[in-house]
Amino acid sequence: MTSEDITIAYHEATKHQLNRYARSPGHLDWASQPDPFRRFAGAPLVPLPLAGEDASPPYDFLFQPGLIASQPVTASTIGLFFECSLAISAWKEYQGNRWALRCNPSSGNLHPTEGYLIAGPIRGLNDTPAVYHYAPQEHALEVRTSFPLEVWQALHAAFSEHTFFVGLSSIHWREAWKYGERAYRYCQHDVGHAMAAIRIAAAMLGWRAVYLEALSDDDAAALLGLDRPNESHAHETEQPDMLLAICSEKGDMPCSLPLHAITQISHGLWNGHPNLLSAGHIDWAIIDKVSTACRKSERRSAHDTRHALNPTSEEDIPPRGISAYRIIQQRRSALALDRVTGIHRDVFYRMLARVIPALTQSPWDMLAPPIAVHLGLFVHRVEGLPPGLYFLARDSEKLPRLRAVMKPGFLWEKPTACPDALNLYLLKVAQCERAATTVSCGQDIAGDGAFSLGMFAEFEPLIHQHGAWFYRRLFWETGMIGQVLYLEAEAAGIRSTGIGCFFDDPVHDLFGLNGHEFQSLYHFTVGGPVGDSRLTALPPYPNERRPS
Repeated sequence: MTSEDITIAYHEATKHQLNRYARSPGHLDWASQPDPFRRFAGAPLVPLPLAGEDASPPYDFLFQPGLIASQPVTASTIGLFFECSLAISAWKEYQGNRWALRCNPSSGNLHPTEGYLIAGPIRGLNDTPAVYHYAPQEHALEVRTSFPLEVWQALHAAFSEHTFFVGLSSIHWREAWKYGERAYRYCQHDVGHAMAAIRIAAAMLGWRAVYLEALSDDDAAALLGLDRPNESHAHETEQPDMLLAICSEKGDMPCSLPLHAITQISHGLWNGHPNLLSAGHIDWAIIDKVSTACRKSERRSAHDTRHALNPTSEEDIPPRGISAYRIIQQRRSALALDRVTGIHRDVFYRMLARVIPALTQSPWDMLAPPIAVHLGLFVHRVEGLPPGLYFLARDSEKLPRLRAVMKPGFLWEKPTACPDALNLYLLKVAQCERAATTVSCGQDIAGDGAFSLGMFAEFEPLIHQHGAWFYRRLFWETGMIGQVLYLEAEAAGIRSTGIGCFFDDPVHDLFGLNGHEFQSLYHFTVGGPVGDSRLTALPPYPNERRPS
């Protein structure tokens, strides 16, 4: 079997069906629950500053170019960047149990995604270039390796002076402990959540983030120190996901780094040994198999570039008086929705516009084309719109094909007052709370909100065109959509949550999709949250660490 065949077979094998679920442990072995925090014992720890008074720009400025001045790269701005992307946002406590919430969402709050910083000398942080692991519990950087200034100059020679790099990796075991074979999927859209969180935190500081797509996974592993088998535990290895360039430069940006500089850093002296996350493990061979199949093994030309987006202006939509920092920090996953709260259609349209790359710069300018994910919507309580099935094509060029493959009896009518630039269509007028709940593994939260949705990816043709690694890229795009919708819900005064458990093929049947040309990869729901007064909320970090 080819890598592409193995990947598609994995996807098929891990579908939930009405008469069976994908294989999982069947129970939670609490004694083996993975530690959500990776640390490298013996690595020097450098604390990062925390924000004091909120001086962030308006939240709505994050999505349009040219509205936020670029900030210098200092210890304080690096601290704020991580505080608004991968940091803890709050602690929750109930009956003596305490757990952390983070700015970047994660399936089951299990957080398989790890973050790294590769940077030159930074005022107030370090006098030498280094590779750091970000430790969210401490909001600090662990120095994994330092390297000479001339190597740093060679590494970022094609970028502007104030560039730094961020790496992401995944520990698949953290998700597999609970979700079994389907966990590989969840790890990938958690990477997408983290990507969008990073891009939006960068936008808050007037910076840009770009995925260095020309690099291979071996390049990322070497630069992050993940190619050192003697330093990892057999069931808890970190798989490299990507390297990102963070830069204030506008215009085109390179998508690669020089291999000779990566090699020099990789051959240096590395500090620390990873902690053991679990006392016991279950071997999920199918995850190892698909992970190997989806490895990005080829390096592309170093001359590839990412072009800046020029989205349509939002000048007719006035910004709301809420700060970016506040919205990012208050993001939460709803545990239940109240089955009452609705939203106005203008709010609905604004939320959907934020996931359209042609209309919104951040976070979509960090990914190269194609735009591969579209939204099938269950509208329940949107004032000014009839309830029913809707569809949003995120790329207008894909609309003819979508109409051709979906059910022939659909209406394909533009809703009332829908902006021309929004390719949103009413397919069928219907009360669809029960259908949304049923296909979301019977979870009431899918039918109790204002609306819910499934994210349909252009699937098998793109995997064969780009290679098996593109399976991961499709999930990343869904996770990015999810993070944008999380923030948009907060800005609208409501709440949302991702839904990873859904019956794959029954969802396709509702929209008339057959075969593997399109597949639903992630579900989402938005509405009025039901609070839980039994939980105690605690601040993410000690207040004495913040400047007065």
